[in-house]
Amino acid sequence: MLRDTTVPLARAWNTWSSRPAEMVFLPLGVRVTPLAYADSSRSATLFPAKSVRYGRHALDGSLVELELDHAGTGLAWRWAKRGPFELSGTWRTVKTGEWGLRFWFNLCLSAADGQTVRWDPAGAAVVKVGHRFVALASAEPPVQVTGHATVEAVAEDFETNGYFHLASRSEAAPVLVLRFNLEMMRDGGIGVAVADRADLAVERAKALAAEPGEAPALSGQTGAQAGSLDALRDVMAWNTVWDEVNHRPYTSISRNWNLSKFGGFGVWLNDQLYNALLTGYLDQEMARENLAASLASATPEGNLACLLTANDAWVDRTQLPIGSFLLWLIYLRSRSRPMLELAYGTLARNHAWWWRERDPGGRGLVSYGTSDVGEGLYKGTSFGARNESSMDNSPIHDQAAYDPETRTLQSCDVGLNSLLAFDAEVLSWIAAELGDDAAAAAHAETAARTRSRIRTDLWDDSRGIFANRLWSGEFVRSLGPTSFYPLICGAASEQQATRLVQQHLRDPATFGGDFVIPGTTRDDPAAKDNSYWRGRIWPPLNWMVWHGLRRNGFDREAARLAEDSVRLFRGAWDERRLCPENFNAETGEPMDQPDTEGFYSWGALMPALGVASVMDINPWGGWELVNDGTDATLGPIASPAGAVTVAVENGVLTLRRGSRPLLETNLVGRLSQLRFGESDIAVAVPPDLADGAWLRFPSLAPDRVLDLRLGDETVAWGAEGGVTVDLPRGAAGRTLRVILAA
Repeated sequence: MLRDTTVPLARAWNTWSSRPAEMVFLPLGVRVTPLAYADSSRSATLFPAKSVRYGRHALDGSLVELELDHAGTGLAWRWAKRGPFELSGTWRTVKTGEWGLRFWFNLCLSAADGQTVRWDPAGAAVVKVGHRFVALASAEPPVQVTGHATVEAVAEDFETNGYFHLASRSEAAPVLVLRFNLEMMRDGGIGVAVADRADLAVERAKALAAEPGEAPALSGQTGAQAGSLDALRDVMAWNTVWDEVNHRPYTSISRNWNLSKFGGFGVWLNDQLYNALLTGYLDQEMARENLAASLASATPEGNLACLLTANDAWVDRTQLPIGSFLLWLIYLRSRSRPMLELAYGTLARNHAWWWRERDPGGRGLVSYGTSDVGEGLYKGTSFGARNESSMDNSPIHDQAAYDPETRTLQSCDVGLNSLLAFDAEVLSWIAAELGDDAAAAAHAETAARTRSRIRTDLWDDSRGIFANRLWSGEFVRSLGPTSFYPLICGAASEQQATRLVQQHLRDPATFGGDFVIPGTTRDDPAAKDNSYWRGRIWPPLNWMVWHGLRRNGFDREAARLAEDSVRLFRGAWDERRLCPENFNAETGEPMDQPDTEGFYSWGALMPALGVASVMDINPWGGWELVNDGTDATLGPIASPAGAVTVAVENGVLTLRRGSRPLLETNLVGRLSQLRFGESDIAVAVPPDLADGAWLRFPSLAPDRVLDLRLGDETVAWGAEGGVTVDLPRGAAGRTLRVILAA
């Protein structure tokens, strides 16, 4: 009886289908579908993805808001849940494009297996699936109830016969439709309920329609980076759909592309891995789902496939080796060893594949390529090899000829090799965490060897920058933000790193300017193309460079890049609710090119940098909290201590889990390496410390404290309001550790 049972019950009602306004109860396959008809244009719509403005969306579907527009009439629509089996919907007319009598808003009830929907005399449409009943009722009686074979047939009936037509009236059909017009019901509401008796379902649905209730509170962020967490949540939630082909939930690249480009599902490797990371900020189960969707592309040859869709499989190539890093970030936030165990072996095989298949000359540096396996589009071509970079048409590839004998580009790419070196380093961390010391040592040796080759072979001293290098020895003229990637793997010497950042990052002729970071330097003729990777700004590039800056201690530059990235993002998000794939590097406009997708998952990497301005978890500083002295809130958001909320008020930062305060402090700056363990609590104090600084653990019982240390020194503490420490000036930059009794 149950169709799909792989999602938690709290997420069962959600926007799973290709139609964003439609709610689906996944276990039963029951759908409630809004449909509108405008007589002025004699057209009906089921509100496809391109026709709506995405509003707030809880990951579990407890609140879904969107604006619907058809033929000049605009409606504000909201779904809300009181519980896993109960759903309410409301609409409000925002603007009218014609007389309301001639604009019809309709709610369709149907089941995926075609069960008959019946009109109950008590005033509700009811469908029985197995032993369960689902009822749809409205706050006011519909003008009429009609029956049809499909929801598409409803639209066809309107367009063929208009709104005066009565012959489709019915009390039983595969699709039953409650019809309303905006003259008689400018605003309205419905209720939907699932129960084990028809009368109970009807009773609950009518009660929900009559009183839909208040919208639930959602995670969010206020302060200097206001809306960053909200945007991340909404983008991930809206792009999470049900994969009808593989019978699984996953966060799509863009729900706009799920059917139109991919035929039902599409997993582009790097994009899916970013989705695993971003959903993990709020829901670890969704992170696991997206990670599993990425790992499912593993081939017998060892690589993770570049792209899998319902139509094609690019198994002859992969994409950038970022999986281990993103897995590690998920682990640092969740501390879920099962996720490490799930992914490590597959990621280690993928790493070994790079060296076996993409270093044909034994240079110790790899090149992009396309292997002789599979039947994917572009296999065995230069463009196919470029696909591995994800930066398909970037000018950094223009000089690299394709070698059909080795099936690789004749160039050693600095971005690829830097990420591969970092991949080896992170695999060593994961192997050590899983107790495989031999593998950890081997990965660490690979990382060190690759870093050394990058430092010596890919540094162009004449330009003071890392660059791609042709097999002939010549450096490639064109540069991209990947020139900064040696920072993230630790390949750059201190002198190289300083020169790289100071000379190039803010130079308005190359990577600087009002909007950053351009995917092609501004002085490159290709930048004027303003086409995909030729000139435009891309969120993954900003995000990766930010991490490289953080690793190398360029915190001021990283903070500025984060601020610039969020500012650029908000220019598209705040008014238009766009989360674009990329941006114009000169104007910051996202939609000036027809091939730019306006609601793309990895666009949420930009507001993720805004989230990091308050709280982040990374390999460089561990769990970090930032108090810049201005009021702000963030959360709930996932952390090693569970879902937490961070608030700064009147200069005091408070970290809470639920209503329980875990930490309070007036310290200004970045607290790092925060840990709440069974045997101790620890936090690294910012390097700049003002007089009168204090730190408190309000929920810690004083009798559990065995010792409290700054470095190796025991310090005094007070028991008022939990455990309080007045920090001496000498505490700056040192680690405070509270040793606890079991």
